[in-house]
Amino acid sequence: MTERMNIFIYSEHDKDSLSKKSIVEDALIHEGFTTTEDSQAANIILSIGSDGSFLQAVRKTRFRQDCLYAGLSVTGKPSLYCDFHFNNLYEMTKAIRNAKLEVRRYPLIQVTIDNHRQFYCLNEFSIRSNIVRTFVLDVIIDDTIFETFLGDGLIISTPTGSTAYNKSVNGAVVDPLLACFQVTELASVNNNKYRTLGSSFILSGERKLRLRVHQDGNDFPIMAADNEALGIRKVENVEIELSEKTIKTVKLKDNSFWEKVQRIYL
Repeated sequence: MTERMNIFIYSEHDKDSLSKKSIVEDALIHEGFTTTEDSQAANIILSIGSDGSFLQAVRKTRFRQDCLYAGLSVTGKPSLYCDFHFNNLYEMTKAIRNAKLEVRRYPLIQVTIDNHRQFYCLNEFSIRSNIVRTFVLDVIIDDTIFETFLGDGLIISTPTGSTAYNKSVNGAVVDPLLACFQVTELASVNNNKYRTLGSSFILSGERKLRLRVHQDGNDFPIMAADNEALGIRKVENVEIELSEKTIKTVKLKDNSFWEKVQRIYL
């Protein structure tokens, strides 16, 4: 890990976050690291804040494949993406310098909406009705219609994203070592005309998912990638698949995904 000495620090722009960023930068420089304001020149991208800050750091630096991402929590609470704590900067610098780290690879999903460019999600992609009524989607797996969904919306999550929005609506928590993604319903309506599985389901990374929005006056759904709303208006087709790209993050050797899940939820 000694060759990875050039660090870009991502933080929010409020006064408190910038103050903490300055403290972290001083601590890194004191320990012999170099910091840069150019995220594309960094070997390590360090986010300061929460899991939401980590997601923003990954998105705003364009899901780089040639660097490591690390999260520094300022809340003192357990976090999925933040392996280090602001109150113990020495532990972080010591771990990096002494190479007491492993590299963890988190899967991404790739989303294409109509003719718009592709984008990626580390946590989840969600699509919901934007008015106070249900809407209809054809759920198509590998070119075969699986079900026609009537309800509030769907969440398509990565394994790490399975612990977030997906879990809050009773989706399964999935091991990130599995190359897969999950589809979870939001308030589905089952009647004589529409019928869905009624539970979340997990698709292999070899599968392709397509959501076809019925053009019945509710074809302007609200969509979000991770914690960021998408400004795309009229939608007909959404294509989703597991990306070949992964996000490389650093982890302490005694801080596995399931140890984090246990610490956060149990």
